[in-house]
Amino acid sequence: METSLGPLLPLFERERARGHALALGMLVEVAGSTYRKPGALMLIADNGEYSGLLSGGCLEGDLREHSRTVIASGTPRLVRYDTRGPDDLVWGLGLGCEGVMDILLLRCGPQNDWQPLTHLAAALAAYQATAIGVVVQSASEELPLGTLALPTDPAATDAIPRSLSVLARAALTRSAADGRVARVEGPSWKLFVVPLSLPPRILLLGAGPDAMPVVEFAARLGWKVTLVDHRPAYAAAARFPQAERVLLARPESLPQLPDLSHFCAAIVMSHHLPTDLIYLRALADTHIPYVGLLGPAARREKLLADLGATGQSLRARLHAPVGLPLGGRSPESVALAIVAEVHAFVHQSAGDERVRAVPALPASVQA
Repeated sequence: METSLGPLLPLFERERARGHALALGMLVEVAGSTYRKPGALMLIADNGEYSGLLSGGCLEGDLREHSRTVIASGTPRLVRYDTRGPDDLVWGLGLGCEGVMDILLLRCGPQNDWQPLTHLAAALAAYQATAIGVVVQSASEELPLGTLALPTDPAATDAIPRSLSVLARAALTRSAADGRVARVEGPSWKLFVVPLSLPPRILLLGAGPDAMPVVEFAARLGWKVTLVDHRPAYAAAARFPQAERVLLARPESLPQLPDLSHFCAAIVMSHHLPTDLIYLRALADTHIPYVGLLGPAARREKLLADLGATGQSLRARLHAPVGLPLGGRSPESVALAIVAEVHAFVHQSAGDERVRAVPALPASVQA
């Protein structure tokens, strides 16, 4: 799922503080081979600066020109790039990607409280699942291209036709819950519904020197990392400025962590056998789907044997030795292998791009 807001936030927050409008580019339809999938976002300032990518950097320059018009007029624009065949070379981009992309450009500025960016940023800060809807096709004057449907603005939703209002509310709720893009079709309009992609939350148990590159790689991906260590010299926030939290706590207190069930992966790397045993015992009682353990297979088997029946219940979720076999033994190489394996696990769990079609309401209910 593609709607990641984190890379766009610095530009958004800077321009909002200045009172400047921006253009939000949203990839709403693709065919063939494309760099990104539906739901991907790009943000463009009025001076041409941009954050996020919808292609490998090939289309962004052309999108900036369209964005200037959208920012100045406030009128949304749907831009199509068809890179199939020789016509692509004729009109100047020469991408050779053999795909089609429809990109909707919307103005986000003081006129509309920078929506939908304001809503998405607030949900991301609260780590709260949400979804937004936007009209991407319309033959109705009362429902123009770019009309937004936001779950926190019932008044705005009630102001649009009932056919869209009823479907939009249901689609936004489902999309936020299952993380799936949806397209809702009415008699004369099409609504594109996309959920916010919340970054993975990762738990590192052990904050030694080799945890530093793990945090750095994870932060580069926008992940939220919590570190736990019982050693004051290691559990220091100043050592991990990119971590969301650094906790000084005894291993025995891990079950008392209030949001332990919210992590999608936990990595045990304390380099201390008795400590790792305590951590694994606590993790066995959670539903965290990925548990990584640093160290060789023999170490893994000793710990599992010491855990007894608890160890057998943990085995199916345990990745040990943790990390993909990429080669290299430096802390950076090991960190890259760990983050790569967690990345593969998280994205395989989420599945490939999924788009749900929501049927229109019966004619008797449509406005």
